[in-house]
Amino acid sequence: MEIDLKKPGALNRQAVRQLIASVNDSVNVQLRVTLDGIAFISTTHVGNQNTEGLLFRLETWCAGNDYVGLKAASDDNWVNQVFNDLKENWPNPTSSFIGN
Repeated sequence: MEIDLKKPGALNRQAVRQLIASVNDSVNVQLRVTLDGIAFISTTHVGNQNTEGLLFRLETWCAGNDYVGLKAASDDNWVNQVFNDLKENWPNPTSSFIGN
């Protein structure tokens, strides 16, 4: 799943909740935003791997810590934090790496 941040109204809490829920918590993941405004959670590239074409990325979320998955998506505070990170950094991020 992904969120097209260029599309008006696409960035909302429900979309972020669905994005978080769409990924299994069994591997390390990273929320990334491309130069084209596509927000997605990478399950294959995390940290500083393959960052070409990215506008910004959040810190790596380690497996087994409920950053993603259904439990994480049910945590309103967490969903709001991720939503705010996206909203505050698109389209002009404070850095190419956003730490929480």
